[in-house]
Amino acid sequence: MENVTSYFGKNVFDDRVMKANLSAEVYQSLRKTIDEGAKLDIGVANTVAAAMKDWAVARGATHYTHWFQPLNGITAEKHDSFISSSPDGGVIMEFSGKELIKGEPDASSFPSGGLRATFEARGYTAWDPTSYAFIKGKTLCIPTAFCSYGGEALDKKTPLLRSMEALNQQALRILRLFGNDSVKRVSVMVGPEQEYFLIDREMYEKRQDLRFAGRTLFGAKAPKGQEMDDHYFGVIKPRVSAFMEELNEELWNVGVLSKTEHNEVAPAQHELAPIYTTNNVAADHNQLTMELMQKVAAKHGLVCLLHEKPFAGVNGSGKHNNWSLETDSGVNLLSPGETPYENAQFLLFLCAVIKAVDDYQDLLRISVATAGNDLRLGANEAPPAVVSMFLGDELNAILEAIDKDEPYCGTEKKQMKLGVDTLPRFNRDTTDRNRTSPFAFTGNKFEFRMLGSSNSISCANIMLNSAVAESLKIYADRLEAAEDFETTLHDMIRKTIRDHKRIIFNGNGYDETWVKEATEQRGLLDYRTTPDCVSHLLDKKNVQMLTAHKVFSEAELKSRYEITLDNYCKAVIIEANTMVDMAKTEIVPAVETYLKDVAETAVLKRTMDENMNCRYETKLVKKLSSLTERIWLETEGLEEALMNLHKAEDIAAKANMIRDTVLNRMGELRVVCDEAELTTAKSYWPFPTYGELLFGVN
Repeated sequence: MENVTSYFGKNVFDDRVMKANLSAEVYQSLRKTIDEGAKLDIGVANTVAAAMKDWAVARGATHYTHWFQPLNGITAEKHDSFISSSPDGGVIMEFSGKELIKGEPDASSFPSGGLRATFEARGYTAWDPTSYAFIKGKTLCIPTAFCSYGGEALDKKTPLLRSMEALNQQALRILRLFGNDSVKRVSVMVGPEQEYFLIDREMYEKRQDLRFAGRTLFGAKAPKGQEMDDHYFGVIKPRVSAFMEELNEELWNVGVLSKTEHNEVAPAQHELAPIYTTNNVAADHNQLTMELMQKVAAKHGLVCLLHEKPFAGVNGSGKHNNWSLETDSGVNLLSPGETPYENAQFLLFLCAVIKAVDDYQDLLRISVATAGNDLRLGANEAPPAVVSMFLGDELNAILEAIDKDEPYCGTEKKQMKLGVDTLPRFNRDTTDRNRTSPFAFTGNKFEFRMLGSSNSISCANIMLNSAVAESLKIYADRLEAAEDFETTLHDMIRKTIRDHKRIIFNGNGYDETWVKEATEQRGLLDYRTTPDCVSHLLDKKNVQMLTAHKVFSEAELKSRYEITLDNYCKAVIIEANTMVDMAKTEIVPAVETYLKDVAETAVLKRTMDENMNCRYETKLVKKLSSLTERIWLETEGLEEALMNLHKAEDIAAKANMIRDTVLNRMGELRVVCDEAELTTAKSYWPFPTYGELLFGVN
């Protein structure tokens, strides 16, 4: 079997390939663009394009595409061949620097949230040299940003890159204040853990809800679920193992650092985790991972479900976003370090994150808001919708000591005046991980656990990067103007702890009393649904912060507000229409057929013996008759709720009507249909049950 090291990244135009195929001068110029954001010379672009084309063609590529991430949550690509006509009637393979740098896909049919009129079609893609090009099939994929004719960002990559640059600028200011003049760049490092379900394709095809909505809209609880805890980290089944093996090979070929794979808690649920890489590349790789998961699953007769809550009653799927900051010299700024100097710097960056999460808890909640994730957050396997932070016992004790100006009672008692007296060393991973916390410190990074499994990680990281950049800016402004750096640093850290300690919660996030304490005693926000939180995207403080760091323009923020609510409405309406169709054309006919057969059985029994009372059949017929009547009434109620949506004055009103009325109607219809499933003989039920779906892959 071929060694992984021999083929890892073989379909990637990475640093190894560039060194081998570019002159030293061109390579250094391109590296300066990648590492420092220097302007790309067109001559260099032409040389890179030619080398990229030759390399791709030698590997069988015939086309290229500007691979981008529009606001519909998935990736997009328009393929162009390398061929150009030659005078002799044949073709030649060409690819210019201009074609590498810029493309012009049709922008009219992508979500724009009012940034563009439908008749305005022109859009531009711009090469992102910080994310390596790769070959997929016979196409060279060039990661690009996507913007409108007027320059507005129509994608998720552009604001992510802006947020990374904003954080880099402010982090460098802080490092300079600590005397570090050698660092040229601070990068956001991310490792997104991806959860997913695998089910049999034949069963999937028999369920409209899975095909149209990505989740089961009906389904009675199976006799067994996850109660035995026998699936988590259990032996991987052969069919799933074969899928994972091929998926790893596909991912490694395109340079995705797939590292860990295992069974998750729920039956049929699994997880893949990569090695950390820069935020932008991690986002690209995660989008590619989701695409390849679905492609490889199909080859194995499986379907990969990425919905946050595909099955009721068992764990949903998230995407834990592990986040840290690293200098270009490889120093993790969220690692406590070995000296008092490093401790003081670490504590300042730690406080910047604490302040950011508290000040912009609304933005973090908005960044993970979707109809699917609303079903997951607050359930017994996911963090609550209330944003809080977990730091662990030791860090918490250190912060409390600073707050009270008391000695820290760790391994040694030391006065906590930063930068003057010796600070105690404190080790990483001295506390257990808090799986219930939305935002947990795990030794040298934070794990943001609220992200939904189907979403791009860009949204959450845009808001997190921007909020931390704002905290660092405030700190840098104060410290640069300080007459006494050490005293100002100490006082500022102490003030941050006092002002923002409400966001720190080291307890059980699943405890019923926590939400009450969080909202009533601490004043934290509890936005349970997408319509509850999204309007706050346009709150003055959020608009001011995001526009000041040039992450979004005000028009771009308004477009995201519109698109998020519109996507929410569309997702739920598709689900509701699917429920109506399934109830009318599948469930009611199945129950009626069973009812008819039971009634005929009773008649037959009485024909054979007139004294036969047929209590079982009589009782069952009455129950089935009642169920079909209730299903029909609930279906009509759901249809009426959908028809009333046209009365909504705007997208916010429509989303609120869906939250308050349509979802309730959907829930009521599901309850009676699930009862009908448990009452109807299995051979009559029109689609696969939970037991078959969750345990159908061996």
